[in-house]
Amino acid sequence: VSARFPEKVIIFSNNSPATVPVTITAGMDNVSGNVTLNASEKWKIEPVSNSFEISQKGESVTLQFRVFPPEGGDEGMLTPSVQYKGKEYSDEVIIIDYDHIPLQTLVQPAETKLVKLDIKKKGEKIGYIEGAGDIVPQSLQQMGYEVSTLDPGSMTAESLSGYDAVVLGIRAYNTVDELQYAQPALMNYVENGGTVIVQYNVSRGLVTDQLAPFKLNLSRERVTEEDAEVRFVKADHPIVNTPNKLTTADFDNWVQERGLYFADSWGPEFIPVLSMNDANESPKEGGLLIARHGKGYFIYTGLSFFRQFPEGVPGAYRLFANMVSIGK
Repeated sequence: VSARFPEKVIIFSNNSPATVPVTITAGMDNVSGNVTLNASEKWKIEPVSNSFEISQKGESVTLQFRVFPPEGGDEGMLTPSVQYKGKEYSDEVIIIDYDHIPLQTLVQPAETKLVKLDIKKKGEKIGYIEGAGDIVPQSLQQMGYEVSTLDPGSMTAESLSGYDAVVLGIRAYNTVDELQYAQPALMNYVENGGTVIVQYNVSRGLVTDQLAPFKLNLSRERVTEEDAEVRFVKADHPIVNTPNKLTTADFDNWVQERGLYFADSWGPEFIPVLSMNDANESPKEGGLLIARHGKGYFIYTGLSFFRQFPEGVPGAYRLFANMVSIGK
């Protein structure tokens, strides 16, 4: 018997419970037993046990549990325990089957990460312009935002006025031709009090040279060491203080990298707030830049939120909430 969670990470932004499915697959005919889910004592799980019956080898059933988060912020692993004929099973079986390689079977512990965010946010509605593909919209929804996918070809400043922020997906200016025509609407939206957040773009092949209302030059600069020291250049800036007071601990446990395609030069209107670098390299301050434009804010970030969100890194969520909340 094997078990599998469909989600790698489950985010809780408030004290409401989440329904967590676990799929049980039989390795032989006529299998029946019970399943319990295990987490630290801070987390409450209902029911305590679920029963299952599977008549044929290879068939699966999905059982539902409700997981209640603790009051404060917390992280932990959720694991299954499948009892069958006095034995306990807790592994996931993964079949790798492609024409160009031999059939392979991997067995690994079945688990999913639970993250209760200690997070505050302002604003409710976010417009999202899809780029090259990421799960940032789903992550924003898990934070409690209402997220709508926008069509750059039909955007106007008026149609954007109901959003607290407009977020562009990774490499949007490399992949979405319509953005070259949507720039006036986006910039008018900022002038009128909105917030535009542009995630990383490759410095070559941009659909427009005017990504921002002010001078902004992208580069190939990056910080590949995920544990590189992060320094606050502008420690009193609202984006690192409200509504979440950030510390260097918010940059703990980042994965794969800090960020990529940082800006290497910008106009005086932009304020850098973070500095970081790989070992034996010069400090990089172009990973998070904020500029006031009219009544609103334009933000460029090369930080790898698209990698941190799927891994449930709390500090990344807290920082992004501050970015959306700026000026509110």
